[in-house]
Amino acid sequence: MRKDGGKGYVDGLLTIIITVFAAITIAATLLSPFLVRLYTSGWTEETLALATAFAYWCLPQLFFYGLYSILGEVLNARSSFGPFMWAPVLNNIVAIIGLAIFVGMFGPGANLSWDQSQIALLAGSWTAGVVAQALILFLFWKRIGLRFTFNFKLRGLGLRPALKAASWTLAMLVITQIGGLVQTSITSTTIAARTATTATFTDGIASVAVAGTAWLIFMIPHSVGTVSIATAYFTRMSEHAQAKKMDLLKVDLKKSLRSILAISAIATAVMSVAAFPIARVFAFEYRPTVALGTVLIALMVGLIPFSVNFMLQRVFYALEDTRSPFIFTSIQILLFIIGAYVCAALVPAMALVAAISLVMSVSFIVQGSLAYLLLTRRIGSLKDLKLASYAFQVLGAAVLAGAAGYYVLFLLGGVSEGSYSVASGLNALITCLAIGGAAATVYVTTLWLAKNSEIRSSVSAVKGIFRR
Repeated sequence: MRKDGGKGYVDGLLTIIITVFAAITIAATLLSPFLVRLYTSGWTEETLALATAFAYWCLPQLFFYGLYSILGEVLNARSSFGPFMWAPVLNNIVAIIGLAIFVGMFGPGANLSWDQSQIALLAGSWTAGVVAQALILFLFWKRIGLRFTFNFKLRGLGLRPALKAASWTLAMLVITQIGGLVQTSITSTTIAARTATTATFTDGIASVAVAGTAWLIFMIPHSVGTVSIATAYFTRMSEHAQAKKMDLLKVDLKKSLRSILAISAIATAVMSVAAFPIARVFAFEYRPTVALGTVLIALMVGLIPFSVNFMLQRVFYALEDTRSPFIFTSIQILLFIIGAYVCAALVPAMALVAAISLVMSVSFIVQGSLAYLLLTRRIGSLKDLKLASYAFQVLGAAVLAGAAGYYVLFLLGGVSEGSYSVASGLNALITCLAIGGAAATVYVTTLWLAKNSEIRSSVSAVKGIFRR
């Protein structure tokens, strides 16, 4: 331990990272017109101009998202997990306030003519939320005795290993962005198809916006469950890795993966069955509901491998290995790009976004499998964790839970046009709650009877709360 408690090291590392983030953000913002054209295909000049205006306001978020991540990771390393997980709530509050003001000033209806004040208010409130999310973490730094000062005297701080690790992470980020570029470019062609057929948003052709909305919905169980679990275990696993206690690291890996599997399995079952009602909450007509729901189902295929891979990546990071995640992520992106272009050549516009989403899910399965194999090379066999038998247990329970949820959906008339479940946003929300309640009851009961330790401990904890 350094005499300054590691402050010089942290300040030096953050100085480099913040400087890089700032340079990337400034460059990206100045290149907004080029980036918008790079990520789109077949857009009209008016649409490109509007997207560029929003980009000028929103791309500065890159810096503050990066700042939020690095400040949060330092807090996690000091075993202060809450701020990193809850700071996004402030982001959402600011964004919602901005949206409410926008609706109050300009109305909720579609407006085909945007002016600078509308763009500034809406996009500015989004960016303000991200700024608040990042800066509030400085308050929590102060609470635990941390204070950041820029330090450009980097010699002798021992930053070379950290910078080497960061270079692999940055390379992985670039590879991921290439995959995102391909996805956005291909899915944006649906706008051209819609224009060519004089169709509108209500035609049911999924677009870039539908893909983005489906991804945000897909990320809800991952963010609430997997990210929280991984954040809680990462510091402990890093300590075990530093102490060369691989047996204890494996114990934490087992506990974290079992919890992630339990959450992801029921989330997959419920959200797959309730995909159309969920979509109806976000869409206002039936055909867009079908488009969004279909894309969501395709994404849900990949939720479990995506979440498992996220946890396995944290194990590599605990082992100070950022090269392996770069390798298996690069392979995943390559497979996705090949599959996306095959879909673009063979699949009609109506099903293109759903097909690409399914390709993404399959690539997650490959990525997770490769991550598992590479991890066994680093820390030895994981057969003693008995994860396969546990996965079969929770997946079996999830299938039964999904069947129960589907039966509820059937009783409510299914998802055909005009049926109760998709007749209105309120009906859809009620349907989602009914499906979720039935599925959760069957899931918990099944795993309780199977003597699942995670479920039994969770039920006991809930009982303890109500007894107080």
